[in-house]
Amino acid sequence: MSRIVLEKRSFPRLIIGAQRGGAGKTLCTLGLVAALKAKGFKVIPFKKGPDYIDAGWLSFAAGGPCYNLDPFFMDDATILASFLSHAEEDGIAIIEGNRGLFDGVDLEGSCSTAQLARHLKAPVILVLDCTKVTRTLAAFVKGCQLFEPDLEIRGIILNQIVRSRHERIIRESIERYTGIPVLGVLPRLKNFVFPMRHLGLLPWQEHQDGQQVLEVLREAFLKNVDLEALVEVARMAPPLEGMALNDEKKLTSSLTIGLFRDAAFQFYYPENISYLASLGAKVIELNALSQDRLPPLDALYIGGGFPETQAAFLADNYSLRQDLREAIEAGLPVYAECGGLMYLGREILWRGERYPMVGALPMDFEVRERPQGHGYVVGRVVGPNPFYPQGTLIRGHEFHYSCPINVQEEAISFAFSLEKGHGFGQKKDGVVYRNILGAYTHVHVLGVPEWALGLIEAAKRYNLQNYSLHSERKEVEEGSGREGSLASGSAASK
Repeated sequence: MSRIVLEKRSFPRLIIGAQRGGAGKTLCTLGLVAALKAKGFKVIPFKKGPDYIDAGWLSFAAGGPCYNLDPFFMDDATILASFLSHAEEDGIAIIEGNRGLFDGVDLEGSCSTAQLARHLKAPVILVLDCTKVTRTLAAFVKGCQLFEPDLEIRGIILNQIVRSRHERIIRESIERYTGIPVLGVLPRLKNFVFPMRHLGLLPWQEHQDGQQVLEVLREAFLKNVDLEALVEVARMAPPLEGMALNDEKKLTSSLTIGLFRDAAFQFYYPENISYLASLGAKVIELNALSQDRLPPLDALYIGGGFPETQAAFLADNYSLRQDLREAIEAGLPVYAECGGLMYLGREILWRGERYPMVGALPMDFEVRERPQGHGYVVGRVVGPNPFYPQGTLIRGHEFHYSCPINVQEEAISFAFSLEKGHGFGQKKDGVVYRNILGAYTHVHVLGVPEWALGLIEAAKRYNLQNYSLHSERKEVEEGSGREGSLASGSAASK
C-alpha cells in the first residue's frame, strides 16, 4: 500500500474519552454520531483500539465503515496515514476512545486515548459517569488538566444525571474550577436496556431492534447536548499534514477470495478486506448459516465472531461443512481467526451441548465461563505455514472464552511463538494443517501487511494448482477421445 503526501488540510474531528471503561463512552459516541447524521452532517467514525463490536455499532449508526486506530500495532505514521485517508474536510470525524482517558499498556500510558488525541491533534470531549458523585468530578477533571497539560480537553458530557440539583452542582463545579464547558447533560435513560455479552455490547447484527436503540440515543442527544458547540470545537482542530494511504491496483490472475459474514462471523477490519481488493482479488461474502454450497474459491478468510451462539445453525448446514472440508483436503488456503478457527474443528462444546463443525482440524473447542486469552499479542512466525515468511513479527490482539481440547497434536504444527499473549497456551498460536492457518490472534493489515500479501500468494498457488490439474484432465480426456476415434475408424475400415 503506497502513500501520497497531503498538504496541510483541516479535518473537523473529536475524540470521545471517559474516566473509565463503562462510563457511557460508547453510548454517548453512538448518540453523537446518530444526532449529527440526523442534522445532515457526514460522519466518519473511528474506534481507538482493537475492537469489532463497538466499531460495528458505530458503522451501523454512521451508515459507513468505522476504521480502527491502534497505537500498539500501528506506528504513528501509519495511524496518521490511515486517519488522513478516511477523514474528510466536509465531514466530521468522531473517534471513540477506549477504557480510561490515560490508560495505556505501561506506566507512561503508551497507546492510551490521550496519546492518540495528541498525535491527531484532536480535541477531547470527556464523558463522565455522574452516578453517586457531584463536586468530586471537578477535582477529577482538574487532575486530568494537570496530569498531561498538553492535552486539549475542550468539553464535558455528563452522563447518568438523575435530577436538576445533581446536574447544577456538577456543572457549576466543573466550569468554575476548570474552565471547561459542560456541553451536554444526559439523564439516566429509563427503560433503556442495552444487552451485554461477555465481550461487551451485543453486536448490532444480533440485536432485535438496533434501529430503535439508535433512535433513543439520537433523541437523547438532540434534546440534551449542544451539538452546535461540539461541531464548533471539531472545526477548530488544527490542520494536519502527512502521508495518506493510496491503494494502487495490482492485477492478479482473477483470484476469488471468500469470507463468511453472518451472525456467526462478524469480526473483520474494513482495511483488511479493502487491501485484498486493492491487490486485485475479488472478495465475495458468504453466509455460513444459510448458504448450502461452497462456490469455487482460490482462498477463504474466516474472521472471528460468536459461532457458539449460532452453533446449532452451523451444525445443521451439513452440506456447506462437507464442501468446505473436501475443499480443505484438496488444498484450499484458509485463514481463520478465533471464531473461524473454532468452526474448523470437530465440535464446539457450549453449555453442556456438542455441535459438530467442519472437522478439518483434529481438535474440539470448549467455550468456558472465563476468558482464556485477553489482550494484545506479540509473536514471531517460527514454523512453516501457507501465509507468512518465517521471522515475521506478529502484533495483534485476542479475546476468547474458548480453548482447544482433545487435540491430536501429531497431525498439526504451530507457526507462531508468542512473546506476549496466550493463544493455544504454552506460548503457541497459529495452528497449521494442510493450507489452513488458524489463530486466536486477530491481525490488522496496517500492523501486519504480510497477512494480505501472504493470502494473495497462497491463493495464486492454489489457483495455479487447479489450472494445472484442469489442463492435465483435459489432455487426458482429449487423448482418450482421439484413441476412441482411431479405434472406431480402424473398426470401420475393417
